[in-house]
Amino acid sequence: MRWWPRSLRWQMLAGLLLLEGLSLGLFALLLVRQQQQELREIGRRRLEYEASSLALQTREAMIEDRPAWIANSVRTVADSPTVALARITDPAGRVLYLSQGDAGATVLSPLELRELPLLKSQQAQCLTLAGNVLECAQAIVSGGDLRGYAWVVRNNSWAHEQLMSLFGDTAIFGIVWIGASALLVVLMGRSIAQPLAMLHRAAGALTASFENSGSFPLPVTVHNEIGDLIETFNSMVASLAEQRAGLSDTLSLLDSMQANAPIGLAFLDRGFRFVRVNQVFANLTGVPLIRHLGRTLPELVPQPVAEELEKAVRRVFSTEEPVRNLELSGQSPVSGASRRAGAWTWLASAYPVRTTLKQVRWVGVIALDASERKRSEEALRKSEKLAVTGRLAASIAHEINNPLEAITNLLFLLRNYGDLDETARNYVTMAEYELRRIAEITQQTLRFYRQSTLPARATMSELLDSVLSLYQSRLNALNLRVERDYDPEMDLFCFAGEIRQVIANLVGNSIDAAGDGARLLVRARRSHNWKNPAETGVRFAVADTGAGMDPEVRERIFEAFFTTKDATGTGLGLWVSYEILMKHRGLVHVRSRTVDPGSPGRSPGTVFQIFLPDDPMLGNGAAPGHP
Repeated sequence: MRWWPRSLRWQMLAGLLLLEGLSLGLFALLLVRQQQQELREIGRRRLEYEASSLALQTREAMIEDRPAWIANSVRTVADSPTVALARITDPAGRVLYLSQGDAGATVLSPLELRELPLLKSQQAQCLTLAGNVLECAQAIVSGGDLRGYAWVVRNNSWAHEQLMSLFGDTAIFGIVWIGASALLVVLMGRSIAQPLAMLHRAAGALTASFENSGSFPLPVTVHNEIGDLIETFNSMVASLAEQRAGLSDTLSLLDSMQANAPIGLAFLDRGFRFVRVNQVFANLTGVPLIRHLGRTLPELVPQPVAEELEKAVRRVFSTEEPVRNLELSGQSPVSGASRRAGAWTWLASAYPVRTTLKQVRWVGVIALDASERKRSEEALRKSEKLAVTGRLAASIAHEINNPLEAITNLLFLLRNYGDLDETARNYVTMAEYELRRIAEITQQTLRFYRQSTLPARATMSELLDSVLSLYQSRLNALNLRVERDYDPEMDLFCFAGEIRQVIANLVGNSIDAAGDGARLLVRARRSHNWKNPAETGVRFAVADTGAGMDPEVRERIFEAFFTTKDATGTGLGLWVSYEILMKHRGLVHVRSRTVDPGSPGRSPGTVFQIFLPDDPMLGNGAAPGHP
């Protein structure tokens, strides 16, 4: 109802006025009806009395034969406030005397004439004329003879004036009563409405911002139920503030844990859409943090991984039980650590997040980048394989040395046997030469396995020459032209056996890549670090004019067990070389070019340039570098 006031004070006032108005109206109606009945009865009795009095006075005047007294009595009766008209008629109903007007011109009405036979008694009789007019008549009897009738008509205006006077008094009483009640309601409503209005303003401010709770507690100005309500409201606000502080601390703690946790955290709804992620998870997916919200798993991670995660999330929603240690792998780089290897591995777990005890609203996903651990485990396995291979090679070389020594002694005795001709002696010489080569190869193999435990000064020319001597037969077989460019006296502080192994891997790969009649260049000289010119050392290069490498192959040459030699290669040579260079804080730069049909004038080939710092602190806690 739009017309009904919204304020409690005015609602109370309007309700009271409406109730009292209805009550007073009903009271006035009942009072008027009762007063009408009383006035009618009083008027009838007075009218009967007036008729009896007029009849008595008229009889006495007739006995004494004084007509003037009769006229005077009629006028006197008519002067009464309850009488409108008085008259005297003869027994036949002819008007003899009239209080006002011409008696001769006045006649009785048919109703009055019908009542004449009923007016024989000494008591006044009343009848109701047209227009609700009450009239009383009494017979005038003298000496047993009927002398006439006395008629008195009631004055209705008198009754109306009495009712209006009563109605006026009632209205004045009602106005005074309603005014006093309204004043009382206004005063009482003020004591009720003001605390309620204060509560309303406080609740509104609290709803708009809980920071406005600093104006609490509210003052208690009344000591009734409303005062108790204000005290309860203050207690509620204090409890909410305490709970909010605890919740804020918890949320701050959770936000800090989520933001600074070294693992990826993500939360998904039942539509597999992200509702929240942390920066670590965004780094894992390679997608900016802000672009995760509202997007689904297939939009952010590769399809196979998205399917596995969706299965896990769906399982958590259906069973409400966590899924742990789910290993996910992919080939696309998603982090700086895995970008070099081109593969990554996650270790993921999913768990339910309940907003109520009976409903799982989200599923949380914990993702840990296990790529480095996976590579470490793989590297460890490969290192174990390499160590086993090295021990096997050393064992074989050691076992070969025993029969080699026996063969050497037999050839010595054969040479000194006097019956050999010149041709036989030449064959013995050739056998001794080949035997020395076998011994050198076995010693070189042992040298590769039995590395020095401490770095020392090593002559670069000796390292390079020993490697080239090892491959001399292959160089001769392929008719490779070797160009050597290094100072015979140049030395370097290093692990000599490890550097010899690096050079052997590079030279061996160049021989495998070079064709018949190709060129092999081995160069070494004093130089500076091309990233830090203040650091000095040795730069050596191994270059060939072989087939070259494609960019895709060049990106993976230092990956363990990656090889392009099919069954003849192990894929360990350059991986081991890479680890050795890291140990020596060295740098490596690779350039390679294949045959380009569009540029027939450009020859293919590969160049490995390596810088090794001449650092006497090598092996004494110096931090390793990255080539």
